[in-house]
Amino acid sequence: MKAMQKGFTLIELMIVVAIVGILAAVALPAYQDYTIRAQVTEGIGLADGAKVNVAEYYQTNGSLPGSSAAAGYGGAVGKYVSGTAIGASGVITATFGAGANSNINTQTITLTPTADAGTGVLSWACSGTVTAKYRPSSCK
Repeated sequence: MKAMQKGFTLIELMIVVAIVGILAAVALPAYQDYTIRAQVTEGIGLADGAKVNVAEYYQTNGSLPGSSAAAGYGGAVGKYVSGTAIGASGVITATFGAGANSNINTQTITLTPTADAGTGVLSWACSGTVTAKYRPSSCK
């Protein structure tokens, strides 16, 4: 009787290793993009907190604030955001710091208010230097 082979052959193991390598090559960039988008979301969340100060200033004074101090906003920082500030015309800027991925480090997310004189309602436009593929769909 002929002995039966048990286990896997070398070629079968090499095929499995090649398949795992291809899957890793596809999954790693997708995961990196996912983590960058999560970091950008932190910046937008911190910038959203400043919207209240801009809106209160606008309702009280009938104009947009020119700085964080005028709006009574002390700024905000996070794990990936080095600072959030209100600038001229109520523009809110979140700047990503050293803790953020190198693809967005030192880049910004900007929320720009536009006042409707008839209703007194502020509408917000999102922009910034962060690449569009990393921004949420509400900010493209």
